[in-house]
Amino acid sequence: MLTDTAIKRAQPKGKPYRLTDGRGLYLLVNPNGSKYWRLDYTVGGRRNTLSLGRPYPDTSLALARERCDEARKLVAVGIDPAAERKATKTAAVERTTNTFEAVAREWLSVKQHEWATSHYDKEALRLEKHAFPWIGDRPMMEIGVDDYLPCIRRVFNAGHLEQAHRLREQLSRVSRYAIATNRAKLDPAHALSAVLPAPHEKGFPSVVKPDEIGALLRAMDGFKGTFVVGSAMRLAPYLFCRPNELRRMEWAHLHDLDGDSPEYRVPPANRKIRRALKESGTAEPHIVPLSAQAVAILRELYPLTGRRQYVFPGELTRARASFNALWQAVGGQAQNFGERRGLHERLEVFAMDMQELGWAMAERKEGTPPHAGMVSPGSDAMSLVNELRRATSYARTIAGALDKKLQCKTYGTLAALLDAAAWEGYDKIYSAMHGSGGVIFDDFDGATRAM
Repeated sequence: MLTDTAIKRAQPKGKPYRLTDGRGLYLLVNPNGSKYWRLDYTVGGRRNTLSLGRPYPDTSLALARERCDEARKLVAVGIDPAAERKATKTAAVERTTNTFEAVAREWLSVKQHEWATSHYDKEALRLEKHAFPWIGDRPMMEIGVDDYLPCIRRVFNAGHLEQAHRLREQLSRVSRYAIATNRAKLDPAHALSAVLPAPHEKGFPSVVKPDEIGALLRAMDGFKGTFVVGSAMRLAPYLFCRPNELRRMEWAHLHDLDGDSPEYRVPPANRKIRRALKESGTAEPHIVPLSAQAVAILRELYPLTGRRQYVFPGELTRARASFNALWQAVGGQAQNFGERRGLHERLEVFAMDMQELGWAMAERKEGTPPHAGMVSPGSDAMSLVNELRRATSYARTIAGALDKKLQCKTYGTLAALLDAAAWEGYDKIYSAMHGSGGVIFDDFDGATRAM
């Protein structure tokens, strides 16, 4: 049996040698003077050696004997103490590296190439604000309902029901990713769907009465702000574009403005499509036929911004106009009509207007105007030609109708609002809708009388 005195007196030699304590425990003295505790043992017929920690005197004789006893207890039941130590160390590393925040950020990086940058930023910010500060350092394997529930309730109690639902779904997706990568066994967020009330479904605000359309258009036409923003406002009803497509319009995207078939070709980069499709190079432009009224607005604007890249550049830079400037301008003009409304929400106005004018929306199951959908080049040339003709006819018809509502307070007959040269079949749809008598819209209060 060794003693502390004997260990201290042990001097290094030309090669390593042992000082045996018994039961396989010994002190290995190296030529450089370092002294390490070692334990020889046999498990399953295989001989192995286990290191028992830092060198003497950091690991004392008493501590070395204690660790020897612990290791031999494992050997007695057939467990390799070296393998057990390795497993314990691996588990400890996993506890510190496979935390909720680490797994969540890994999931975000996997999804990043699928999402637009703005969407990725929103998803990351939601976790950074509502999850990471409280459960970011928790091992993913130990995450449970008790961890997720307070995070969701904090958002709900702050009055943000929709965000609470989105956070719960996001936590569930992180958990499912952890399960798929063998870092979790359960998805605790799935069970929490019952703790939140159903979200209140509410459509986008829009003008829903025909008698409001003319007044709204006149308010937009009377906009007192900058000429560039005012032009964008006046152009929006003729195009049915998404706000971003209007804001990012470039002069290079406009074709044949002086010809018979003027059009705005929205490039795939500006369209609302999946990021992977944008980057694939296979997406086609969205073709928007331009009416004479839309071309007139663009021609009037060209001397001011025609030498710049964007049709609607910002005031201080050559970059595109601010989305907030356009939204606030239209919303500000709409305050007299109740809720503030943005550009995109106003598409409902004009879809409703064309139903009034007799466009057979039943032919299009989506109930959308021809060029509010996708008029894109395809393999069927004849179908493309027919669709472009229909979209062009639509653009001319709605332009004429909007001008009527903008310029006067009374409608003529419904037929008078239509450009017969643009749409020769209006009389057939008009008769089918209203019979032989027809309907007159006398004023913007919606009063009607039979002819």
